[in-house]
Amino acid sequence: MGGLCFMVDDKMCVGINKSELMLRIEPEIYQDLLLKEGCRPMDFTGRPMKGFVFVEEGAVEKQKELNYLVGLALEFNPKAKSSKKKAKKKKA
Repeated sequence: MGGLCFMVDDKMCVGINKSELMLRIEPEIYQDLLLKEGCRPMDFTGRPMKGFVFVEEGAVEKQKELNYLVGLALEFNPKAKSSKKKAKKKKA
């Protein structure tokens, strides 16, 4: 991935990829947040992931804005599903 991700309750919540902020947010507000200048769908794998957004570095100029965005991710976290853990390979 090449970035830094912060997990909350074993679920991806907030991260940094290059100079962009990554947020996992409520799917119901996803489209609204994409209307904010500097926000775009998280498309790290080549296809957009609903509920995940990238926010450009210059789109967040004040601490209050950053707190709001991170708050959206933290608010959604208890409702988010965690990824299935891969089974560990047994040694022969």
